[in-house]
Amino acid sequence: MINGSPTDPSSADYKKGAHKILDGKVQIGREYDTPDWSPDKAQQEMEQAITALGRDNVVGVLSANDGMAGGAIAAMKRAGYTTLPPITGQDAELAAVQRILTGEQYMTIYLDIRQEAEKSAELAVALGRGEKPAAPTKVNNGTGDIPTFLLDPTAVTADKIKDTIIKDGFYKASEVCTGAVAAACAKVGIQ
Repeated sequence: MINGSPTDPSSADYKKGAHKILDGKVQIGREYDTPDWSPDKAQQEMEQAITALGRDNVVGVLSANDGMAGGAIAAMKRAGYTTLPPITGQDAELAAVQRILTGEQYMTIYLDIRQEAEKSAELAVALGRGEKPAAPTKVNNGTGDIPTFLLDPTAVTADKIKDTIIKDGFYKASEVCTGAVAAACAKVGIQ
């Protein structure tokens, strides 16, 4: 489990959420809080985990973002893995979307930026008019309960890229389906 930067409050939220789901169901062999969300540091942490656990005992990697997932993948390739275990990420970075298509990364978490922007604009206009929009929930940020609108994230695997990331215009097919990725795109109907 490769968590984000210990100095980033959102990292603590991601970590807490992951533990809420995984604890008692999955044995976490090694866990790291990765300074600066650094892919290079994540690669070093993954190398340490492989050494400590043994290559055959790593059955999956939860990474708090796609950049660090890339670091974990680099470590595994360097360690001689020919078949990578499932590796997750977050942010739908272009390189990660391409890794998902080629089978190196299992999935990413995608947030519809358009939906975020529309909701933010709607709230900004309401607040600018002196209105106080009723929020459906509250989140404690350490200083108090803050009215909050939470949007649903989407887990994106290779079969969902076309109907999410491409359909929403987050990336164009021409940006994703370059070079060696073109054949993988064709397999899932992205052209």
